Amino acid sequence: MVNFLFQLPSRKGMVLTIAQKNGIRLNYQLLIQAALLSLLLLFAINSTAQQAGSELRQQNISALTNPLDVVKLIGDKLIRDTPFAYRLVRGPINHTFNDLQFVDFGRAFGVGKPAVAYAFTNLSVTDDQEFTIQTEHNDGCKIWLNGQLVYVKRGDHTIRLAHEERSIELPNTLKLALRKGNNELLIKSETQGKEWRVYLQPPSEKGAILPTTNPYPQLGLANVTNVDTAINSLTNWLIIGPFDNPITNDQRTGIDTPYTPEAERQFGVMYPGLGGPVTWTIPKIDILGDLINPQPWGTNYHWNYHNGGTAWAMQQLAELTHETKYDDYASNFCDFHLKSAPFVRYQVGALNAVNSANNHLIDTPLLDFTLAPSLPFIYRLRQTRSFSHRDDYAQFIEKMMKYAQHEQIRLPGSRIYTRVTPEIYTTWADDMFMGIPFLVQAALYTPDPARKKIFLDDAANQLIGFTNQVWDSTANLYMHARYSARAVKLPHWSRANGWATWAMTEVLMNLPKTHPQYKPILAQYQKHIAALVKLQDASGFWLNVLDRSDSPKEVSGTAIFTMAIARGVRYGWLNAKTYKRIAQKGWEALKTAIEPDGTVHRICMGTMCSEDVNYYINRPYYDNDTHGLFAVLFAGLSMYQMP
Repeated sequence: MVNFLFQLPSRKGMVLTIAQKNGIRLNYQLLIQAALLSLLLLFAINSTAQQAGSELRQQNISALTNPLDVVKLIGDKLIRDTPFAYRLVRGPINHTFNDLQFVDFGRAFGVGKPAVAYAFTNLSVTDDQEFTIQTEHNDGCKIWLNGQLVYVKRGDHTIRLAHEERSIELPNTLKLALRKGNNELLIKSETQGKEWRVYLQPPSEKGAILPTTNPYPQLGLANVTNVDTAINSLTNWLIIGPFDNPITNDQRTGIDTPYTPEAERQFGVMYPGLGGPVTWTIPKIDILGDLINPQPWGTNYHWNYHNGGTAWAMQQLAELTHETKYDDYASNFCDFHLKSAPFVRYQVGALNAVNSANNHLIDTPLLDFTLAPSLPFIYRLRQTRSFSHRDDYAQFIEKMMKYAQHEQIRLPGSRIYTRVTPEIYTTWADDMFMGIPFLVQAALYTPDPARKKIFLDDAANQLIGFTNQVWDSTANLYMHARYSARAVKLPHWSRANGWATWAMTEVLMNLPKTHPQYKPILAQYQKHIAALVKLQDASGFWLNVLDRSDSPKEVSGTAIFTMAIARGVRYGWLNAKTYKRIAQKGWEALKTAIEPDGTVHRICMGTMCSEDVNYYINRPYYDNDTHGLFAVLFAGLSMYQMP
C-alpha cells in the first residue's frame, strides 16, 4: 500500500498564489487539483495492485488440485495459532445487572465459626420499574431495598445452584420496586460456620432471541457518595463484618440481631465486630485463568463442539497425510482439557466464576459441551492402542457414554435428544450432529455386543425421530428447530441442514445394510440431497438461509453439503455421474474463500434458533471461525477420498 502526504502552507490572510523563481504565478486551486489527481491515481494503482494480489492468491489456491494440500494450509494455521494455554486476568466486572452476581463472605472473612456480615450496592434505573430477581444463599439472609425489608429467610440452608443448558437457576424469587434514579440494596447474610455466600440474578432469558432488550438496572458503586470511582472498577460491592451470630434458645439469632450497618453507613468509622473492630471494605478480588486472544466468535480451543470437531478432523487429516503434527494438535486439544478440568472446576466452584474460561466443561447438560466435543477423545481411543493418559481418556469417555444413554434430556413421547432452551422441549436439527455421531463412535468403541447394539440402534432411531420433528416436507428441508408448545415454522438455516445430513452420513457409513432403519435413512438422505442440489448457487456456494435469495453465501453449510455429497458418491448412495460434478463445484467455491496462509473467510458465527428469518440473514460472518474450519477440513478430506 502506498501512502501519500500533502500539506499546503498556511494562508495567513494572503492571496492564494505562489511566486515561482521564473516569475510565473501559480494558483493554489490548480495545485490542489493536481494533488488530488495524484492521490486518485495512486489510489487506483494501489487498488489495482490489491486486486491483482487477491487474484494471484486465488490462482495459487486454484492451482492446488489435491484437496489435502488445501486443507493442510488450514491445519498448519491452526497449529501456528493455537497456544493451548491460559493467561492470568482480573475477573471481569459487569455493571449491568443482567447476569449472576455473588458476594463470597467466606473468602473475605473466613468460615469455620458462626458469624454475620453485610453487603451493600446501588441499583440505578432511568424510570420506575418492578424488577424480579432470583437469589440463593446458605443459612439465613435478609435484603433491604431503600431501607425497606423485602426478603427474609431463616434457618440452616445449603446452597443449591441448578446448572441448566445456558443458565444457572436460583430457587428463591423476590420483586424489587425500583424508583427512578439510585436505589440502595443492603444484604445481611449469616453462616452457621460452613459455607457463606449469597447469589443474585435476574431470571435467565435462556438464550432466547428477544424482539427488544430488557431494561436491566445498572449495578455498582459509581453513584455512591464518597466512594472513589476506581473502587467501582474493582467490584460492585462494599462489605463489612464479621459480627457475632449468638445462640438464643438453642437457635442462632444473628440474622435477627440488628447491627449498626442496618441503621447507618459511614466511612472512616470502626464498628465493634466479632473478634475486633471492623469497617467497610471490598470482597476478595480473584485472578482468573482466561483464554488467549479470544475473537468475537471464540477461540480455537474453547471447550465446545466445533473445536472438538476440528480436533476430530485433524486426526483424520493426519491419517490421510501421514503427518503426525495434525494428530499432535488433536492430542494437545484433548490433553489440555483433561489436564485443566480441575482448574476449571476450581474457578467455577470455589471462585464462583461461573462464566470463566471453559466453564462449560463442568456440569453443563448440553450436547454442544458433552458428546460432540468428546469425539476426538473416543476416536483416539479407537485408533490408538497405547498412549499416555489412556486411562484418563477411557474414564472420561465412559462418563460421556453414560450421559448419552441415561442423562441427556429426551423429548417426551419420543427418544430423541431435546433441549430446554429457548423453550422447554425444543428440538434442534443441530442435535442430530451434536449427539448422533458420538453414538456411532460409542458403538464402534465398546467391546460389549449388547451395548454396541444399543448405541447403534439409538443413533438410527434418533435420525428418524428427528426427521419426524424438524423436517419440512413442503420444502424438503430441515427447519432449524421446532418448539413443542406452539406450531411455528422456523427458517431453513444452511448449517442446521448441514448438521442433519452430516449425521445421516455418519450413520449410513456404519449401519449394517440389513438394519431395519438403513433403507429409510438412505431414502431420507437422498431426498434431502436432491433438494439441496437445486439450491446450490451458480457460484457453487449455498446461501446462509437456503431458500432466501437475499441471504448471503456462506462457507460452513457449503462445506458440509460438499462433504455429504462427496461421501454419497464414494459409498454409492448417490449417482456419481450426476453428483460428482456438484461436489466438485462446491469444493471449487470453497477454495475461493481460502487464503494461502490458511485463512478461511465467510463463516457464519454460532446462532440461537429464532422465528425471525432476518436474524439468520444478518448474522455476522467471521474469518477462521472453527464452526466453518472443521467443516472445510472434512469437506477436503471427503473430496480427496471421492473416486
